Amino acid sequence: MKIALTHEIVVVDFTHGAAECDFGAPEYSMAPQTITDADYEHISRIIYQHSRIHLGDGKRELISSRLGKRLRATGCATYSEYCSLLGRSEGEAEINHLVDAISTNHTFFFREKKHFSFLEDTVLREFHQNPAYRGDGCFRCWSAAASTGEEPYSIAITLARHEDLRPGFRWEMDCSDISRTALDAARLGIYMNERISDMPENVRRRFFQRGIGKQDGRSRAKQILRDRMSWHLMNLFQEPYPFDKKFHLIFCRNVMIYFDRPSQEWLVQKMARLLVPGGYLKVGHSESLSTLKHGLQAVQPAVYRKPLN
Repeated sequence: MKIALTHEIVVVDFTHGAAECDFGAPEYSMAPQTITDADYEHISRIIYQHSRIHLGDGKRELISSRLGKRLRATGCATYSEYCSLLGRSEGEAEINHLVDAISTNHTFFFREKKHFSFLEDTVLREFHQNPAYRGDGCFRCWSAAASTGEEPYSIAITLARHEDLRPGFRWEMDCSDISRTALDAARLGIYMNERISDMPENVRRRFFQRGIGKQDGRSRAKQILRDRMSWHLMNLFQEPYPFDKKFHLIFCRNVMIYFDRPSQEWLVQKMARLLVPGGYLKVGHSESLSTLKHGLQAVQPAVYRKPLN
């Protein structure tokens, strides 16, 4: 690894131990064939069975734009051929690529900034002041839909900055996603510089290394963040979950809008059981849990809490 200093900002050539970073963004190419009703229903059913993503009607354009590459990769000339492949034993691995292509979504650092202010001003203050909520003294957070990493690194930066203010504060994070492509990019933590350009300069200096050589124009999240983060390739509806401890905070934002009501209710109830007493669940601002049974208390829009007792 080559390291140089430029105006006190560490710059690194990431080519040692890391390949060129592919952030997992879907390639929007036109499919070679029009998808029939039967093929669309078949593909939608497989996606639901393996991810609980409910496409419903009117998502043909999404299917066509995201699966054109998969047809070319598998040598299928039509969607009917592709559906036939998915039904054969040699097509089992392709189902993972199918779900991967459909589940990749747009995200950015510190999305919905009020959630991070709430973490700083309310959640962490409660953690320090309330022994019943604090538990063993290590703050644990789960980013349930980590995508390419912008959300979990935003959380990690918030927690690390709090640690700077409160020496001795301990924290750790679990991060998961159903997309292997997205999760691999998140684990690397390499981003184009414009992706982090809105962060204050002191935050960029503290938590990112600037690349040189082949990595010029990119930055990587520093080891001080990555050492606290565990990554899991997982389906939110799998059993069992890969966790052995409960969480003080769960981020599950802009995910449940893709699920039908029974799946939403199952997932929220599952996450409620994974929260410590007094733990918080954050969902997207376009998501509401008001029609679901879950036992959590609404704190403010998109923020819910498990009762302390």
